Amino acid sequence: MNRWVLLEHKVFAGNLVDIHYDFLVEDEIECLTWKFVEIPLLNKGFIEIVRQPNHRLIWLSRLKYELSRNRGVVKRIDQGNYKNLAPKLDIQELKLILDGNLLNGIFEISGNFCKLTKNV
Repeated sequence: MNRWVLLEHKVFAGNLVDIHYDFLVEDEIECLTWKFVEIPLLNKGFIEIVRQPNHRLIWLSRLKYELSRNRGVVKRIDQGNYKNLAPKLDIQELKLILDGNLLNGIFEISGNFCKLTKNV
């Protein structure tokens, strides 16, 4: 419980490859999921995110996976455990302490934006 993962998602569209990142947070029976086109950098302000349909828990343990029908490749690039700084997980206002290599600090989601700040 309280796991999270950051996945790099390469989407194949003809001769083009679109890359975005999926951020998943374990929530008992599934994962709350958001998509962003850049990785939030420590103390660099808010970046735009897009809420996605919840994902299955299996994505927390996959290292690399090729999607069916040549839709792309997903690769885990960071992971860890989180501590929720609110009474419950709220998809509109989220504040977590993350312990990953890329995402390490206080990770906040406010509506369609997120930021990463130093954990004090």
